Amino acid sequence: MIKSALQRSMRFDPDQYNHLKKMAAARKCTPSDVLREIIKQHLEGVEALSKSHLRIARLAEYTQAAVDTLIREDHPDHRQIVMDEVNRRMERYHGA
Repeated sequence: MIKSALQRSMRFDPDQYNHLKKMAAARKCTPSDVLREIIKQHLEGVEALSKSHLRIARLAEYTQAAVDTLIREDHPDHRQIVMDEVNRRMERYHGA
């Protein structure tokens, strides 16, 4: 099945459009071709970044749960010291 293309118009700042035309000339294509490639790369990048953030969040949660379990089981007397340090660093480096 062939997808039909949708035509849309855009407005550009003159400097941006000149830059776009230079990119197109260097690639020996049209400004529209350059825009389509930029949009494709951006959308694919957003998807990859989203998956990467999810992977990092899972890793962080796993690490946090594992370390908390080890501290509770092996060093329960140090747990409050660790939590106090976590809270201090959160305020200092993350403002929360």
